[in-house]
Amino acid sequence: MTCAPRLLACLLTVPLVACSGQAIQRKDGSSSVRSFSIMDLAKSDVDSVVEIHQQEVIASLKALTAKLYRRNPGEWKKSGYASADAATAALFKDLSYWQLSPQKKQNWADLLTAASRLDYSGDRVKAMMSGLLVMNMAAYNHQTEFYLLSEMDAQKFYNAARNTEYVAWELATRRGQNGALLLISDEAGDSGVTDLSVEREFGKLIGLQDTLARIIEDKTNRAIRFGVVNAAGTLFLPI
Repeated sequence: MTCAPRLLACLLTVPLVACSGQAIQRKDGSSSVRSFSIMDLAKSDVDSVVEIHQQEVIASLKALTAKLYRRNPGEWKKSGYASADAATAALFKDLSYWQLSPQKKQNWADLLTAASRLDYSGDRVKAMMSGLLVMNMAAYNHQTEFYLLSEMDAQKFYNAARNTEYVAWELATRRGQNGALLLISDEAGDSGVTDLSVEREFGKLIGLQDTLARIIEDKTNRAIRFGVVNAAGTLFLPI
């Protein structure tokens, strides 16, 4: 059967199901395959790419949050949670109703700045990761679904990547008056080998942001203005 008849058969099947190839076999057994929806007809290829990138960005943010909470148990205890997993789940629960969420209205730059202040007494992991979550959602115009009329701005994704680079740098270098890091990120394992998974996850997150910026730039033919974060004044690039 040729490609066109196969596509037509997929669209006419009731109930509608995914007309797809074999699912990726992942180590944890998870699958990103979803059934076909009639709303998919209103999506361009780029819209689907944007959604996939957003899902990967959120997954990366969740992984970073869980890792940082496990390495800094004093932080989730400040927020009154029973475990690192409970604190991580609480930070991302608003995504299911993001448009109505109070978290959406938070000032992400203030959160990121607070997380690195020496006099900050709150949950630094929550401030940092909530700031990154709100910043990234702002880059997607706080949308969770994207259609043909959705307007994305490549500059926002580029700026988000540069801001994330700065946050990663501060995480790795910012120390308190006692000389200790404000938050432990990469640490030595039992074998003496340093676990760099947080550093790698930040690299993955930045790569996702930069890749999507390039895709949107190509789609819209609007050039990205290159800029850097003002580290001295902790001035983040706008989203």
